[in-house]
Order: sequence, then structure tokens, then C-alpha cells
Amino acid sequence: MQKINKNVVLALLSLTSLVFLLFQLYYYKFYLSQKNGAVFSKVRGRQSGQDSTRWHVVRKFLGLISSHNIPVYLIDPLILGLVNKDIEQIRSSPDGPSPECKYFCAPRDFTTFALLDKTWKHEVGLFRTAEKMGFQWLKIINKDPRLDGMDDLSGIEIPLHYIFKLASHAIHLVVFYERSGNYLWHGPLRLKQYMDRKFVPFRKLHFGRYPGAYEKPELLHVSIDDLKVQIPKNPSSFLEEMSHSRFLECRYREARAFFQLYPDDASLDAVEFRKKAKSLLHLAALTLNNLGVKFWLSSGTCLGWYRQCNVIPHSKDVDLGVFIRDYKADIIPAFQKAGLPLKHKFGKVEDSLELSFQGEDDVKLDIFFFYEEGNHIWNGGTQAKSGKKFKYLFPKFTLCWTEFVELKVHVPCESLQYVEANYGPDWKVPVKIWDWKSSPSNVQYNGVWPVDEWDDVIQIY
Repeated sequence: MQKINKNVVLALLSLTSLVFLLFQLYYYKFYLSQKNGAVFSKVRGRQSGQDSTRWHVVRKFLGLISSHNIPVYLIDPLILGLVNKDIEQIRSSPDGPSPECKYFCAPRDFTTFALLDKTWKHEVGLFRTAEKMGFQWLKIINKDPRLDGMDDLSGIEIPLHYIFKLASHAIHLVVFYERSGNYLWHGPLRLKQYMDRKFVPFRKLHFGRYPGAYEKPELLHVSIDDLKVQIPKNPSSFLEEMSHSRFLECRYREARAFFQLYPDDASLDAVEFRKKAKSLLHLAALTLNNLGVKFWLSSGTCLGWYRQCNVIPHSKDVDLGVFIRDYKADIIPAFQKAGLPLKHKFGKVEDSLELSFQGEDDVKLDIFFFYEEGNHIWNGGTQAKSGKKFKYLFPKFTLCWTEFVELKVHVPCESLQYVEANYGPDWKVPVKIWDWKSSPSNVQYNGVWPVDEWDDVIQIY
């Protein structure tokens, strides 16, 4: 009898242990794993726990913003780079191109999304829901540059970036604002003193080191790794745009100080000239952009932007720069078709090319072509009556975006060096009498055109 009881007890103990073990496995699979992001039944293919965590965090974030009807789109450069390689397959396949978690499981610390400010105004509910879902969040604000101007320097702050952190992964949500030049802008990421600088590795963020300017993207709804997202319709174009997106604000504070020393010309002639110059610049930008020719504000137009945030009324022209590598033979016909006849053509593609077009009344458009040589960049000038050549040297520079007379346009990123090269250390002082052959600080005599080339290199219309 005792022997039978012992066997029954052993059997019951074994059965109890087995049931407890099965319960532990069930509890881990269907509760702990979902909570901690270790294993996910919906992730395609086999992935490590860390890879799955990234996918899981993105999935939860998309669920969060979907529950609040917030339209975001993916701008993460690493993921878009992977997506771009398979873009045709992704476009044609409603369920995505691969049975594996290939994109959102890729190693990275962040996943970056964009939000258009005008599509969302209800913050509080989102953050409460985020906290209930286990997210920690951080909101970065700074002043709104759209409200800056000559009459007011606004201190109103707006949200620029949000960080949502869960487990070992974070979502960076970049807020884009529409500017008056019909483009999108995002601000820099600058932490306040009281903020935790160890919240995430901020230096690894792809957006926020500088402000950025972008064209309004056309979006595409796709499925990536079983997640429904929006992406730029042309990822490669967006990535190229991102690499040259740095934006510089007009220096309104310095411009106000300038006008306190040198009151602005508010005469009818000055107002009319600025109006015509603005119209001419917009037309020139439209023409060159349609040709795919990159240009920037140069000479007096650049000085006006940098020094006083406006066109210099006594300059009487609009000046643009173009790298000679971007020259196209269609430029002259395109401007003539736009109603701007060629006034003169000096130099040639290989040397000192300069084009001038006649705008409304006596306002003209000058396009100077720039050449790279050694450690500097230069553009040329030609005196028509003598055939003398001149060269204007600049330190090498890169291009940034700015907004000028309600237009998104390029300027040299190294703006001060560019202006000082052309106008010297006294560039802050207005000069109304200017000799293009001797006044610039960077001008050099560059010889004389051979007489037998004059018909080609000195053309006046």
C-alpha cells in the first residue's frame, strides 16, 4: 500500500512540474516577450532579440500615432537607403519584398520620422497614451524664425523635435514647418540646460545638427516588414536633398543694427527697384531651376542678404553665381524665352564666362560662372572696350539654403568669408560709388583677350 502511494505521489509531482513548466513557457511567450520586446510572432523570419526590439518599437510608435490620426512619414536615411535598392519591388508588392525583417530590423539607435506641423495640434493626449504604452518622451522647442523680421524679433517658441524612447530603441520625430518660400523647414536640435543629455545618444541623430530646407515631398504608401508606412515617392532624390539641406537664417538682429547706423532708403525709386529686383530674382530662379542649374546669390545681392536682409537699392542689378561645371547651353535660350533678352556675353565656357540679361526697365541680371583652381574659386570679368581680363578670387565654399525675398535660394555657407573676400573688412559700411575693376578686395588683373577672339568673347547686344 505504501509503495502504491509513493508512485502516485511521484506521478502527481511530475505532472505538476510539467504543468508549471508549460505555464512558464506560455507566460514568457505571450506576456513577457511582448512586454520586453524579446520575441515577436509578427516579425518576418528569424531575428535576434535586439533586431526584433527595433521592429517592435517602430510598430508600437506607428500604432500610437495612428490612434491619434497623426500622419507621419519615414525619413530615416539608413532605412530609406535600403528601401531605395528594392523600391520597384516594394512599390509593386502590397506585402513587401522580403520574407525576412530586412529594413526595420537593421542595426541602428534611432528610427526617424517626419511630421508636418499643420497636420497636428493635439499634443497632450498623444503623450499620455505614449506613457501608458511604456514610452519615455522628450520635447525640444526653440524660437520660431518665421516670426522674425525687421520690425520684430519674436521670442515665441515652437516644437521642433520629439524623441520617443522604449527599451533600447528610440524614435526621432522631426517637425517640419511650411515657410513663405513654399518649402518645408525643420529647426536645429538644441537642448535646454535642464534636459538630460544622456536620454539618447543625440550626436548620432541624422537631423538637428543644423536647420534644413526641403521641397514638399510626394509620398507613397507602402508595406515594409509588415508595417504600413509612408515614404518619399523617390527615396534617392530625398536622400540627395538631405545631404545638401543645411539652412541659414537671415540675420535680422544684425540688419536692424545696420539700419540704426545707416537708415534704409524708403524713397519711391528704392521701393520700385526692390520690387523689380524681387520679381527678376524669382523669374531667374524659376528658369534656372527648370533647367536643373544650381545657383546662388553672389556679389551685391549676397551682400544685401547678409548685411541687411534685403536688396541693396543702389545696386541696380541682381547678381547670381553658377559653377562652370553646371553650365548648360540652354541657359541663354531659356532666359530669352522667359522674356529676358541677352544684354552681353563675355568670355567663354573655358575661361571667364559672364552673362547679362535685361530685366524690366534698367534692372539687369548678371550671372557669373565660377571656376575651381587649386585651393580657391574664382570668377572672371571683362572690360569690353579694351579686352582686359580680371579675376576675382574666393576661398572655397559650399552652398546652403536661405530665404530671401520670399524665395528659397542658395548662398555660400561660409557667408562671412565670401563677403569679406569680395568687399573687404569694411563690408558693413555702405559704398555707393563702386568700380568693378578696382574696388573689390579680391580683384586681380588677368591679362588681355587676344584681338582675334574678341568677336567670340566680347558680345554686346
